[in-house]
Amino acid sequence: MSDENMTSETGAVATDGAVAGGAAVNGAVADGAAAGAGASASAGAGAAAPAGGKAAIGDIEEAMKDVVDPELGINVVDLGLVYGVHVDDDNIATLDMTLTSAACPLTDVIEDQARQALTTGPGGGLVNDIRINWVWLPPWGPDKITDEGRDQLRSLGFNV
Repeated sequence: MSDENMTSETGAVATDGAVAGGAAVNGAVADGAAAGAGASASAGAGAAAPAGGKAAIGDIEEAMKDVVDPELGINVVDLGLVYGVHVDDDNIATLDMTLTSAACPLTDVIEDQARQALTTGPGGGLVNDIRINWVWLPPWGPDKITDEGRDQLRSLGFNV
């Protein structure tokens, strides 16, 4: 974890010393660096990236379903908190994520869960490391929740 978060002119906050490359808009980073969060998951989800290769975006998104919002108990993918994913040539994943509230004090918990989900496991995990760009544009809203996320929230008694 970085001791310092930096905010870019686009409103994104970069952690682990990374500078945010652009604001996420409708599942894509404005500078075109990341694929949208709506990419489909591949059949090999959970498998480690090939030696010297890059992890597939779908595998990363599937693994991120193990990251649970500590307040709601629903995974961050189905809550619509993952706006974009990019994997560089060094197999380091940059995740553009938001929170239900900019005042959420649990970013460290979510970052730790994401690092655990993506960098550990058989063969060392899907990626070598992660960086999270906390973005606030577009703002999160209930419209970002997937149908599966809505079903999970309803089963907990939420009216969505």
